Amino acid sequence: MNRIVERFIRYAKIDTQSDPKSTTSPSTNKQFDLAKLLKNEMEYIGLKNVTLSEKCYIMGTLPANTSQNLPKIGFIAHLDTSPEYTATNIKPKIIEHYDGNDIILNEQKHIVLSPKQFPELNNYIGQSLITTDGNTLLGADDKAGITAIMEAMEYLIDHPEIKHGDIKIAFTPDEEIGLGTQFFNLEKFNADFAYTIDGGKIGELEYENFNAAEAKITIHGRNVHPGTAKNIMLNALQIAFEINNFLPPNQRPEYTEGYEGFFHLTKLSGNVELAELEYIIRDHNKLEFDKKKNLIANAVFILNDRYGTDTIKIELKDTYYNMREKIMPVMEIVHLAERAMREAGIEPIIQPIRGGTDGAHLSYKGLPTPNIFTGGHNFHGKYEFLPVKSLEKAVEVIVNISKLTIQNN
Repeated sequence: MNRIVERFIRYAKIDTQSDPKSTTSPSTNKQFDLAKLLKNEMEYIGLKNVTLSEKCYIMGTLPANTSQNLPKIGFIAHLDTSPEYTATNIKPKIIEHYDGNDIILNEQKHIVLSPKQFPELNNYIGQSLITTDGNTLLGADDKAGITAIMEAMEYLIDHPEIKHGDIKIAFTPDEEIGLGTQFFNLEKFNADFAYTIDGGKIGELEYENFNAAEAKITIHGRNVHPGTAKNIMLNALQIAFEINNFLPPNQRPEYTEGYEGFFHLTKLSGNVELAELEYIIRDHNKLEFDKKKNLIANAVFILNDRYGTDTIKIELKDTYYNMREKIMPVMEIVHLAERAMREAGIEPIIQPIRGGTDGAHLSYKGLPTPNIFTGGHNFHGKYEFLPVKSLEKAVEVIVNISKLTIQNN
């Protein structure tokens, strides 16, 4: 087993799942298990000023090895794994020289990773893959990112002939529940720009993401015996259906792609007397984003007018914005990443993120932060897999960015 594979598996086996119901930061103490290990490794390989905060943020610096006045680059990944699927007792499997056939993840449960369902597997025939055992997620989101950063730092330390400026490293908790930058100390991090290493397939380079909001709707019904309900009953569940029917069916996640936004109903619960709905609202375009929020708010207004004031209450809250607005004035950092990929023999795939990223929050806090691939596929579930060559290329891109900075100045 080569070092990069061993390193990834060592990190992946540590359960760092975050918890959206938690009121603490970090949301789970087990994220410290990986954080403490990383702190020790960072100090061991030679990074300086390594710190681990009480909120589980790790930072460190690879000092410049040249007297040139160069920008300070940051590389960031997150510690936690998704709460959407179990991360307990992860047992990664290594598939050497993938032959293009079905991969039996779990024979007892008949769980198969097949190119029939996941045709992207065909891109990796002949390569080594890391998969799950069919019982858990793998955790490449984002332990592949952590691995790539640590490998790149160790490579730069072992090759002092590669000149670079100050390189800043950070590993954050709770990204998967939208809180990855809540206590991120930008002044302490002290980078001029950064990259999250948190993308998917090889070549991905992203500097656009959704504008995002969440809507929580509560409906107060009136329950009476159905035999005498005429003109009296208000069925909260039926009103919930009416709200959902106001929203365009073609603007649901399962019918959208690329720059298309959506309304995603994530929760519907209740009874005749009381019902609750929760939506996430997404769009890359700010104008379309505002239209979507207005549409769902107007649906509530119209139905309140129909059924009585305060029958329905809505809480509508923005959660993050498209970082494109903050990246466009400094597009040279995107071009730097493009060049770093091409020098690694990779054609960049520039596309919008159909989700959010720590980079969006950081960009709006003043640290422009595009996103770079890790190589993983099928995140957050048992069909997750990571091509080893893609992970190695992520390391190469980080190294290239670090050394190209000196050529650009």
